[in-house]
Amino acid sequence: MAREAATDGIASVETIRSHFPALERRQEGGPVAYFDGPGGTQVPRQVAAAMEDYLFHHNANTHWNYPTSAETDAAIADARQALADFLNSGPSEIAFGANMTTLTFHLSRALGRQWGPGDEIVVTELDHHANIDPWRELERERGVTVRMAKMRPDTGQLDEADLARVIGPQTRLLALGAASNALGTLNDLPRAIALARAVGALVFVDAVHSAPHVLTDVRALDCDFLACSAYKFYGPHVGVLYGRRRLLDSLEVPRVAPASSEAPENLETGTQNHEGIVGAAAAVGFLAALGHAPGLTRREALARTLAELDVRGRRLLGRLWTGLRAIPGITLYGPPPEEPRTPTLSFSVAGHDSAEVAKALARSALYASDGDFYATTAIERLGRGRDGVVRAGCACYTTAEEVDRLIEAVREVSRR
Repeated sequence: MAREAATDGIASVETIRSHFPALERRQEGGPVAYFDGPGGTQVPRQVAAAMEDYLFHHNANTHWNYPTSAETDAAIADARQALADFLNSGPSEIAFGANMTTLTFHLSRALGRQWGPGDEIVVTELDHHANIDPWRELERERGVTVRMAKMRPDTGQLDEADLARVIGPQTRLLALGAASNALGTLNDLPRAIALARAVGALVFVDAVHSAPHVLTDVRALDCDFLACSAYKFYGPHVGVLYGRRRLLDSLEVPRVAPASSEAPENLETGTQNHEGIVGAAAAVGFLAALGHAPGLTRREALARTLAELDVRGRRLLGRLWTGLRAIPGITLYGPPPEEPRTPTLSFSVAGHDSAEVAKALARSALYASDGDFYATTAIERLGRGRDGVVRAGCACYTTAEEVDRLIEAVREVSRR
């Protein structure tokens, strides 16, 4: 474990940037800066090359008796192992799907077959609606009750006292985000999971926003299910679901009759995006390579990479927070840099709606997203339901110079 704590010696940001062709894009003679990573990161050459190699040389459907089909089976098995290393699970506990939302709906229907009136599911106001609405659907379909823990608008953090209040003897599942995709808030997962365990409830974790920034460890968390998306950590548009093996084996998953009933394929409806699965594995490989050193396992290399990227991200976030806070008319949302959070910051500019600000930034070749990012309830609780907020996220390729450009561009917008 000592090696997992190391934070030095990974590739420099200049070296990292050399792997991303998107960073060569220019607009009005200047380079484009991508602050849209919370909505989807750019892709390194290694990931695209792995997908191209699969499509050109190994493309086939699965489980048939000829070489390219066997090669596809092997590629998917390798990808399960790569994502298992990424999450610290077993490969038979990794399922792939179109995206986190689709996988969560699929899982909710499977789990919901066990529940009915009197059973309760707990979600939170801080969450992306992909981790709210699939469970709410069970209110209509199965008669369960969904209870929602409050967030604190003043800090952008979960109201832990309210979470403890809404979890009770009838709670069957706690569905909680590891981090807020809108505000960057990192939740205290061990504390929340302990509350669920105390009443015998299952735990589902949405790690889509946290996975690119914080080393995920499903064993240490003791969660039952966890979902993430490869396109948030430099891969293609593929969803990933971890499930505790004994639970996956017992799930009554909706499926067509001839399809496999064995985990994890029982959760993978229809023909999968094989090239995307290969790309997801390559994204894990890319991150591991940044921190690789002789004698390290892939998991240890990933830990080394993410630890150093966390240090860099916090430094950039602090610079962005300080710079924006000094501009008159700017409101910052979420926890300050010294609190547990990711390098994702949302803000508003007095007198301007979020779309107007984002368009102005885009004209300066600064790409940031705006709106509510499907974290609709959280943004409404901030009083920004109509105008939304502007969101800027720092990725592994973000530089201090890009942060300074963003600060100056927001300053210009605030003067209008």
